[in-house]
Amino acid sequence: MPKGYIVGRIDVLDAERYAAYVPLATAAIAAFGGKVLSRGGRFEALEGEARSRNVVIEFPDFDAACAYFHSPGYVKARAARAGAAHVEVVAVEGV
Repeated sequence: MPKGYIVGRIDVLDAERYAAYVPLATAAIAAFGGKVLSRGGRFEALEGEARSRNVVIEFPDFDAACAYFHSPGYVKARAARAGAAHVEVVAVEGV
């Protein structure tokens, strides 16, 4: 079965409020068997518009990635982050 991935593109507007989100999100990721492959760090915009923070999280499968995003734990994390960042998130099935 192919892995599932969450890809997030983020511009943090309020670092203090965003910092409150991180431990909540980390706990939700672990609860669904997720592994963070990239969280921030060096990047280069190769085509199109980029955001300043890029996150890639691997899950056992696509359904686990989606379940994580919609879980009560991650809903709580997103509420803590509300207004602290511009965020785009997609779930992607691996090959």
